Amino acid sequence: MPKRKTSSKLNIEEGHGHVEPMRKTASLCPKCLKTISAEIFKRNGKVWIAKKCPEHGEFEDLYFGDYDMYKRFEKWAHAGKGIENPVIDKENPVCPQDCGMCKLHKSHTALANIVVTNRCDLTCFYCFFYAKAMGYVYEPTLDQIRQMLRTLKAQKPVEPNAIQLTGGEPTLREDIIEIIDMCKEEGFDHVQLNTNGIRIANEPEFAERVKKAGVNTLYLSFDGVSPKTNPKNHWEIPKILENCKKAEIGVVLVPTVINKINDHELGAILKFAIKHIDVVRGVNFQPVSLVGRITKADLKKFRITIPDVAERIEKQTSGIITKDDFYPVPTVTAITHFVEAMSKKPKYELTSHFACGSASYLFIDKDGSIIPIGRFVDIEGLMKYLDEKAVELKSKPKGWVLLKMLAKISSFIDKKKQPKNLNLTKLLINVLKKKDYAALGDMHHKSLMVSAMHFMDLYNYDVERVKNCCIHYAQPDGRIVPFCTFNVIPEWYRDKIQKKYSITITQWERRQKRKLNTDLYKRDIEKLKNDPLYNKYYG
Repeated sequence: MPKRKTSSKLNIEEGHGHVEPMRKTASLCPKCLKTISAEIFKRNGKVWIAKKCPEHGEFEDLYFGDYDMYKRFEKWAHAGKGIENPVIDKENPVCPQDCGMCKLHKSHTALANIVVTNRCDLTCFYCFFYAKAMGYVYEPTLDQIRQMLRTLKAQKPVEPNAIQLTGGEPTLREDIIEIIDMCKEEGFDHVQLNTNGIRIANEPEFAERVKKAGVNTLYLSFDGVSPKTNPKNHWEIPKILENCKKAEIGVVLVPTVINKINDHELGAILKFAIKHIDVVRGVNFQPVSLVGRITKADLKKFRITIPDVAERIEKQTSGIITKDDFYPVPTVTAITHFVEAMSKKPKYELTSHFACGSASYLFIDKDGSIIPIGRFVDIEGLMKYLDEKAVELKSKPKGWVLLKMLAKISSFIDKKKQPKNLNLTKLLINVLKKKDYAALGDMHHKSLMVSAMHFMDLYNYDVERVKNCCIHYAQPDGRIVPFCTFNVIPEWYRDKIQKKYSITITQWERRQKRKLNTDLYKRDIEKLKNDPLYNKYYG
């Protein structure tokens, strides 16, 4: 029977309350992946996306759970520098079909990902990667990895400075230390290891080796403070953090947030991070990306957006941190503009779409009270001032503008509300004067960064967000693919590319002379529960 054709005109007002159109964009049909028009609109104080495929009908989803927060974030929207030397050299590229990247892309790579393996020692049902499920083993060679690093570094006008080694579980590679060394050799200042931490927990000396090789941050899966919400590594977390503390590796906790599953523990996650701020540098909440086929009922049940995360944090921390304490990622572009004007060179810039991510910094005062940065810093005034000085530097002497800036910058900081053990004016001046990675690191070591990054899926897909993406995956074929095309359209990108550069499980097992499932981790819960560290961290 032929497929029923339907009108492409959206019918979003019927039975749903008053609708206020906001903007039009392009999206994808979740069933056939056809590019279709979509509309972003306001209804009942929230932001929604609706689209209609001529063959598969209408789709509607929550885009942003708070209209007022959306409009506040929208003020910080900022188009990036684009890519001067795109890998996809096509005259009329189409987004997202021609990702790799093309000249339509607006943001340089801020954080580059390299998948070093699709093997894993766990079998989590929502994982993007798992060799057994895929039917092949993907592990790029050292030569391929080096070439990917060099392709990233060749990006113009700004070469990426941060690399994340991911998987699968990257620590399963026996040559992972050599790969970390390679990242440093190729000029990446910040090397991040995305891991479940199991090997770090069980091999303290491995943590030392990882640190010595050049890892700055452990990007650690952490979905909750209880075994039910975090079955992946709940029992190992104490040993992971203890070994990282000894090795002096900073840790960012990364909870995947799913409505009705673990959203009730967001405040507890933050309190856990603050309690262990001597090793935990940040918490990056990630509202779930609902990839794969899903029913409308489950879509509605599990969907959670950045404002929803912020609301739960506000409620569960009794207002210690509120929705108003969060700012969208491109808020900090004014700092880049000022540094660029000082150095006369293009600099690293965070220009992701304003709806993609948000962040705040929490400072701990001497009395233990928690103070978000926006409570004692006029962020909007400071950023506006730095943008003004950046323009001024184009026509006035650098020394004169700098002296003026140094005298003025403290006026944006309320000394009475600032934590007693903090001199933020000095930290900011160091960042603006030194213009280097180490100066920025000083600020991170005195605070806890709390952020939320909502990666898209086929139901809330917005092509404008893809064009601004600054988190990318380097590929063995030379392409550099934005996160929300690489993972959201695996049949075009992730799975298709990895299968091309993979070997069968049988081939891998013959070469390694062992079965793939020997990697699977088997824990002794009673032993871990009775370890004194367990009470130290969870007690």
